[in-house]
Amino acid sequence: MIVKIINGALMLFAIFMGIKQGYTMTTGKPEMIDMFSKWNFGSVGLMAMGVVTMLSAVFIAFPKTFIWGNFLMAATILLIMCFHLLDKDLKGFAIELPFFFLNLLIIYLQHPLAKG
Repeated sequence: MIVKIINGALMLFAIFMGIKQGYTMTTGKPEMIDMFSKWNFGSVGLMAMGVVTMLSAVFIAFPKTFIWGNFLMAATILLIMCFHLLDKDLKGFAIELPFFFLNLLIIYLQHPLAKG
């Protein structure tokens, strides 16, 4: 029971962060434009990345799409981590690392409302 509560809180945090980051990408906030433009992302690419991020966050909330949501979110985070490594930006890489591991932990703990 305690594990389900902890996982529920972790899921809510991941969903909140996914929607927040996705929204900043889709609205084209200057800090996101600066970060992604050095990786040759245009405004359409940044908006698409934001939509995928928000969609993955919503998928995490439902047991049937839980794995897909975590997979999509982890994949987008891994992509950003790889871009940071290409730039030799270890600080940027380190900032993304806990969010990547959060998705893996949530998958391991499974959806708290899933039957089984």
